[in-house]
Amino acid sequence: MDILEKALEFENRKMSNMSTSDRVSASREAKALILSINEIYKETKDPELMDVMKRLTVKKQKIEKRLKGAPL
Repeated sequence: MDILEKALEFENRKMSNMSTSDRVSASREAKALILSINEIYKETKDPELMDVMKRLTVKKQKIEKRLKGAPL
């Protein structure tokens, strides 16, 4: 499955020293990966796919938290 390879590559990518535009594109990439994995999950109900989606979601949330900045 090519989509799982992309997801694992995204998961293992370093997220330090990213510009704002890099963070935005990484967040969008994570969203696209999660949605495409979800389509496969709907058909197969494979728990491993759910685990991958959860890990990607956590990483996406960290990126978005950094994008929004600290609350004042």
